[in-house]
Amino acid sequence: MSNEPVLRVEGLTVRFTRRNTDVAAVNGVDFSLKAGETLTILGESGSGKSVSLKALMGLLPAYGKVSGKVWLNGQEILGLPAAALAKLRGGAVSMIFQEPMAALDPVYTIGEQIAETIVQHEGCDNRSAMKQALGLLEQVKIPSAERRLKNFPHEMSGGMRQRAMIALALACKPTVLLADEPTTALDVTVQIQILLLLRQLQEELGMAIVFVTHDVGAAAEISDRIAVMYAGRFVETGTTRQVMRNSLHPYTQGLLSSTVHGGMRGRALETIPGSPPNMAELPPGCAFAPRCRYVADACRQGDLPVVTTESGTMARCVRVQQLVAA
Repeated sequence: MSNEPVLRVEGLTVRFTRRNTDVAAVNGVDFSLKAGETLTILGESGSGKSVSLKALMGLLPAYGKVSGKVWLNGQEILGLPAAALAKLRGGAVSMIFQEPMAALDPVYTIGEQIAETIVQHEGCDNRSAMKQALGLLEQVKIPSAERRLKNFPHEMSGGMRQRAMIALALACKPTVLLADEPTTALDVTVQIQILLLLRQLQEELGMAIVFVTHDVGAAAEISDRIAVMYAGRFVETGTTRQVMRNSLHPYTQGLLSSTVHGGMRGRALETIPGSPPNMAELPPGCAFAPRCRYVADACRQGDLPVVTTESGTMARCVRVQQLVAA
């Protein structure tokens, strides 16, 4: 397996300007991803996770201004003409959307939707495409796959629709799979099944996965590396083990402390005080400062230091800089 990244992102920035309002949704995101690797972007709703994925796919509305650099398999893709970008979507890079009922077309069968993607990208006839669609439904472990090919989305359960969405995303064997909270609307048992399925398919196909979630448990289950996002920035990155066992940023620590797990019986659940910031009016310095128990005057002044530890963990925090220096 090559050590070269299949996806590299530098300085990704997204701003929404409309009716004299300027919203800084993503504020300089950098990461790279190798084949067979999973990066999870973890954070609360509104932190910029889904917007980042849609920016990579070129799916933002016209008033969303994207800047930075993105390389997919060595090709820079930001700013490509619409026709060239359409060829990449569903082919080299694919996306699993958060709510399959909204993403799947209600007036076409599951088989027709998968086959259409295959015909568009591979140029085969419809009969061959339907045969491949059947194989994909079997690959994602949908029972009675041949019958399900003829089902409309509303005739399937939430878990089955999500599996069908995964089959659609895998139709043309993408190099990179973007998964936008694919387990959010599912019950716990089905969530685990979907996560295990994604891991298995990744091993079989050698894909790189960017997995977006606010669920700490899902992040721990599927990821190799975790990037914690707050107010459009990565505030901490590291391997899953590093972030889960030795988190550095107060926001990461708050996320982990406010998560329910089996050993918490009889203990009060900790919470992060306050609310996420208004992205149209971000405070100077650290956006997490108004909610942080360790806040100091230095936290509210200018750009924050980016601290990288000897183990490779990155944290954007004045306090972490002081701890490392000590």
